[in-house]
Amino acid sequence: MTRVLITGAGSGIGRAMAKAFAGDGARVWVTDIDAGHLGTLPEGWRGTAADAADEPAMAALFDDVAKTWGGLDVLCANAGIAGPTALVEDVTLDDWRACTAVNLDGAFLASKHAARLMKPAGQGAILITSSTAGLHGYPNRAPYAAAKWGVIGLMKTLAMELGPFGIRANAICPGSVEGDRMEGVLAREAALKGLTRDQVYTGYAAGTAMGRWITPEDIAQMALFLSSDAARLVSGQVISVDGHTFNPHVTV
Repeated sequence: MTRVLITGAGSGIGRAMAKAFAGDGARVWVTDIDAGHLGTLPEGWRGTAADAADEPAMAALFDDVAKTWGGLDVLCANAGIAGPTALVEDVTLDDWRACTAVNLDGAFLASKHAARLMKPAGQGAILITSSTAGLHGYPNRAPYAAAKWGVIGLMKTLAMELGPFGIRANAICPGSVEGDRMEGVLAREAALKGLTRDQVYTGYAAGTAMGRWITPEDIAQMALFLSSDAARLVSGQVISVDGHTFNPHVTV
């Protein structure tokens, strides 16, 4: 039975991933910084409240996984925060560091500790949640975009280092995903630009070839594929699930 650890799985994309893997018969272990999100988990799931950017906490988590499961087959390094929505000259260093700590440091720490569990087994899959912001850049989202570009470089390096040990690494780049996090972004961007929430929402969709937003379940299905035997030679790849974003900055 596949053993899967998903960080940032209290809600949103991470929770959708957990449901998809569990539905596929996997053993699922989820983490979130908010213990309240882990209060009631489906039967059979394991959960740990942990800060993805805290190395002692992450080291202890992976030690617990090793003791409980004896190893790990799939890591979904998914923990992330939106960070500030502001012009770069208005972003404080504290906000920059808080955003990059969770999005970039968190992916590094999870991958680092997953590697030590996967190497002895000679197999494994590491999936890092990046973003189309890590491909195009986004105005008013400098810390987030920088971190999401950074995790792609991390992933490609992992693929090179860990490939000889039978471990694959890939990055998923969601487009605009329906959910509470993006609702916050929409509200802040609308205020910054003097627009309505609906104008900004429509603009995001208009910048894609398919003219639509993405659901967390769309991302979860890609995670299932990339961790499966059907993708056994897919590694070092950046795969967008975004309806083909061609202009991420359209405002309608």
